[in-house]
Amino acid sequence: MAEARLDTPAMTSPTDRLTSEPLDISGLLQQVVRNGLEGLPLDEQLSAFSRALVASGFPMKRVSMGMRTLHPHYGALTYLWRPGMDRAEFAPQDRTTLGSDTFKRSPINHMLTEGRDTYRCRLDTGEGLPFPVLEAIRDEGMTDYAACLVRYDPGAQGNSTLEGVFFSCATDEPSGFDGEQLRQVYAVLPHLAVAIKSRLTYEVAKTVAETYLGKDAGDRVLTGEIERGSARSIDAVIWFCDLRGFTQLSDRLDRDELVALLNQHLEILARPVQEQGGQILKFMGDGFLATFDLTDKDPTAVCHAALAAAVDLRASFAAFAQTRVEAAKPTLGFGLALHVGEVSYGNIGTDDRLDFTVVGRAVNEASRIQDLCRPLKRDLLISRDFQRLVNNSPFRLETIGSYELRGVSSSQELFTLAASSDASIDG
Repeated sequence: MAEARLDTPAMTSPTDRLTSEPLDISGLLQQVVRNGLEGLPLDEQLSAFSRALVASGFPMKRVSMGMRTLHPHYGALTYLWRPGMDRAEFAPQDRTTLGSDTFKRSPINHMLTEGRDTYRCRLDTGEGLPFPVLEAIRDEGMTDYAACLVRYDPGAQGNSTLEGVFFSCATDEPSGFDGEQLRQVYAVLPHLAVAIKSRLTYEVAKTVAETYLGKDAGDRVLTGEIERGSARSIDAVIWFCDLRGFTQLSDRLDRDELVALLNQHLEILARPVQEQGGQILKFMGDGFLATFDLTDKDPTAVCHAALAAAVDLRASFAAFAQTRVEAAKPTLGFGLALHVGEVSYGNIGTDDRLDFTVVGRAVNEASRIQDLCRPLKRDLLISRDFQRLVNNSPFRLETIGSYELRGVSSSQELFTLAASSDASIDG
């Protein structure tokens, strides 16, 4: 592997020590490659690499590593290690960080905009420092700071976006870093960057799979369940819900307001499910399908959790609606069906476009039950099969009669919470 390109002026310092021994890093490359092949988490890879450098004689007392990522919440991942730490500290950066004034006044942004791969700054000169972060590092007692950017595309020096691995270190040695030792460290950093990028690629794939499929479904896809027709039968609570009144509002609101309204309401619908251990499998317009897997679990306990989520949803939804009424904003209702039964959990679709979901009679029945929320003017309908498993629940249920389900041969007795309201849920 080619050595990292070095900016010679940034590598030297008037106070560089001239008598330092070369670092003993004979086994470091093998360790970096081994850790990368094993796919160790990013913080473990940085910690192992840093401990080995310190053991080789490199006097760094503070190490930082950062890289961009693809995540619904974070724009970048950063890690900080100091001697004595078992694992590096993880500090994710939200998406606004890369556009913030703090980032613009940082060594990494300076290197990106100037097209530099390395940067070095003595911290103990008694003069003002060019970046606020260097002031903070000097306040920790550090005397010398060095940074290196290993770009994913070595020829993309004109790219001002962080597409690579950023590594920085600092020392409290009075004489600072030795220039030749820094060259050794910089030469091995591309090997670390390859190992880091390999693990980061997996982390991004895992995040994307979990974000769009759900945690369990995403894990199954990443571990090989990607063949069409691969499915297994499980018993599960089926949660089918959607919003009421959204169709009418979609004709009146502009795009941005409509999307914001939908996201706010879906957040309220989803939070209780996730907090009680359910998995959202797919969003369908203004609603979603979720399951609570009963595999190797107490069915009654899982159904109690799902019912508790429904009760929580009703309360949080009402509170949110009240805030919108007070702000003279339009409100929505919801319809929710809780059912339980056997489903097929796995891949369906075409040869090259699959959906990891649940299908089966119980899913169809849950959908049909949810369809009755509007005509029955109920926000929550519960099947007889579900009710049998929660008959000792602290939430008292009451029957509302038996009803025909579209496309289902037999009628179904339905229940709801005894304290449910009959508020209009037209939509």
